[in-house]
Amino acid sequence: MFNFSKSIDLPSQLRWKYENEPEMLGWTIRARNYNTFVANLMFLFLAALIFGCSLIMYSVYEGMSQPWRTLSCVFFFSLMMLVLMSVTHQRMNFAYRFTRSGVEHCEWKDFPKWALTFLKWFSGITAIVFIYLATIDPTFLIGALIGPGGMGLMYLSMAHSKSY
Repeated sequence: MFNFSKSIDLPSQLRWKYENEPEMLGWTIRARNYNTFVANLMFLFLAALIFGCSLIMYSVYEGMSQPWRTLSCVFFFSLMMLVLMSVTHQRMNFAYRFTRSGVEHCEWKDFPKWALTFLKWFSGITAIVFIYLATIDPTFLIGALIGPGGMGLMYLSMAHSKSY
């Protein structure tokens, strides 16, 4: 189910300095390339803040039936913790290689394959929503230019970039 021991391959846009020399020893790792103590403190502080917001949310929703009240707070807490984990626990890929000329290393971050598809569909769906809202009030066209228009431009710049 989970393939934790999959090999990390060097992306095609990265090249070794001495790629024509044979590799004597090489390895790849995934690691956090920043101060983990500060990141963990930030994670704990924000996790406590999200837990407090969940408790406040639970106390505010007194009119809701009990299962939906609890379920909405648990869903909010779980979703926010997932977002927080993805922000505070990012990892980089590192590749090291020994050749006769010396030691080489490369570092890169994997770009998710689903991100471009998500950007394309999300900008299209929000553009449709904003066009509908513009029939109610024409000032929503400004929001349509800023929101979905900006995301569409971001998608186009990432889709046609050689570095992604």
